[in-house]
Amino acid sequence: MIGPATARPLVLCADDYGLAPGVDQGILELVAAGHLSAISCMTSLPRWPEAAARLRPWLDRIDVGLHLTLTDQEPAGAAPHLAPEGRLPSLGRLAKALLGDPAARAEAAEQLASQLEAFERALGRPPDFIDGHQHVHVLPSVRDGVVEAALRIGRSRPVYLRSLTEPLAEILRRGFEPRKALVLALLGRGLHRRAARAGVPTNDSFRGATRFAPGAGVREEFRRFFAGPGRRPLVMCHPGRVDGELERRDPLTRRREDELAYFASRAFLDDLAGAGVRLARFDGTPIEH
Repeated sequence: MIGPATARPLVLCADDYGLAPGVDQGILELVAAGHLSAISCMTSLPRWPEAAARLRPWLDRIDVGLHLTLTDQEPAGAAPHLAPEGRLPSLGRLAKALLGDPAARAEAAEQLASQLEAFERALGRPPDFIDGHQHVHVLPSVRDGVVEAALRIGRSRPVYLRSLTEPLAEILRRGFEPRKALVLALLGRGLHRRAARAGVPTNDSFRGATRFAPGAGVREEFRRFFAGPGRRPLVMCHPGRVDGELERRDPLTRRREDELAYFASRAFLDDLAGAGVRLARFDGTPIEH
């Protein structure tokens, strides 16, 4: 077992903050315990100002980013091409719309700008990083705008982007959801290369692709994710508590509670130590447990 002084930094990022009160509560419990190093926020939803108020006391403890939302939820303002009935499309419909409709691409850019503005208005500062709900930030019609936004708002301090790249050999070695992990890695190459050319910093390895099945297998999945390579890897997760709002908005429910229970446990800390990693922010600053 590697000691804390020599352990590699690892960013553990909880997605979907702002989606529902139970999700927010579970994530904040882990933040208070020092068991997360980043959270990604959905700022287009009506309850975002309320969620942001609960988050403010923790802003200096972890990295807080924008979870760009272009699918399945309400848009930030009117989006007649992407969300003619007030709800953003599925991922497949989004990809098709962005490919063939310039108006849809323009609305996606407007959504990025509006969601960034909502983040800054509620929290009084730009995000520490940008990623995407269902990884929409790596789509060809979206990624350039994301890189440009990171450059623009990162003049005083770096704004990181979530990279989905991971070595093929590592995906095959881990042997867990290899097809899904490979698709994400290939989709993410364009954003990773553009960010590198522009000098925008990213994590250097990504893990967390899963079937999202609930049950006892959660611990084994994350043990595999913690064991991967990289100087500054990022592992995404989705902890939270189930409530009526979550059940109305998202099919991922019980799995969130299983992840919450694991990340709140001593076993989680033992697994980090066993993998030779420590929780850290994107810049490598360690998180206090």
